[in-house]
Amino acid sequence: MNDIFAQRLKSARLIKGLSMEELANAVGVSKQMISKYEAAKSMPDSSVLIALSRALEQKADYFFRPRKIQIGEVEFRKKSSLSSKTSNGIAEQVHVMLENYIAVEDILSIESKFENPLERFVIQNLEDVEIAVNELRSKWEIGYDPILNIVELLEYNEIKVLEIDLNMSGFDGMATRVDELYPVVVVNKNFPIERKRFTLLHELGHLLLKFTADFTHKEIEQFCNRFAAALLLPAKVAIEKLGEHRSQLAIKELELIQRRFGISIPAIVYRLADLKVITPTLLRRFFIRMRSDEQFKNQVSVTRYMGEETSTRYEGLIHRALTQELMSLSRAASLLGVSISEIRKSYQLV
Repeated sequence: MNDIFAQRLKSARLIKGLSMEELANAVGVSKQMISKYEAAKSMPDSSVLIALSRALEQKADYFFRPRKIQIGEVEFRKKSSLSSKTSNGIAEQVHVMLENYIAVEDILSIESKFENPLERFVIQNLEDVEIAVNELRSKWEIGYDPILNIVELLEYNEIKVLEIDLNMSGFDGMATRVDELYPVVVVNKNFPIERKRFTLLHELGHLLLKFTADFTHKEIEQFCNRFAAALLLPAKVAIEKLGEHRSQLAIKELELIQRRFGISIPAIVYRLADLKVITPTLLRRFFIRMRSDEQFKNQVSVTRYMGEETSTRYEGLIHRALTQELMSLSRAASLLGVSISEIRKSYQLV
């Protein structure tokens, strides 16, 4: 029991982003005592447990639930801009969310079976990414039309999607596996929809693509960016709409593609450079102008895609368990992080 409490306490502290000293001050014990709790060398009495629950915004029973899953290696986008404290907090938050998600699936006897459609494909250069994307389009029957809802596409293909509410520019998303079996993509819900769509597919690249061993982290990030852009805007479509070679581009042309395909204008321009539709000189000129001309930057940074990228599967599974009387109202409220009265209001049978 001491070991379980120690793990849960540390996890809850990291999620809140508190140091041992900050938690100690909030609870009214010494930093050394918090250290002993987390080392499983001591257990708090009931009054300290209540104080810990309040400070960490967790119910008391949370600290005594065994951890049932193992998270694989976590891939953070822009991870160099994240402090160790922030990275650890995000990873722990994801761990708890996944535990809850899998617990609900277990209650409903749902078995996830993911198969990587690119399992045998090894990326050796950027052109291989285009081939891999075409292979994925064929295996997942995506075609060349715009992908209207990427979250639904991933969930349909047995990939869990989690949204985290983080007001920070340094975290776009991450990819990981649960028990080395179940793939998971996490995305920051507070970004514009085009950025969320690109991030979801970038992280999908981390999950699906296999690389030769000698690529750097930066190079793999470039491959995953190419993967995301190629899925959002197929080469065939880009060339059909804009031609094989262009010396100039109209913003209106780019806006129309953005509205239809849900990809930002800067990402479209990068994509056109990858496909050699535009020259490296035009690419540089575009981004120099973005840096120097505020009005131009604002114009090309506007969100124009009218779709939606929000996961509702987890909430839907909880209501399904409620309806089948496999879960109590209090358990559902705990899993959704809302009050029992809120659950009662939303829980109506037909």
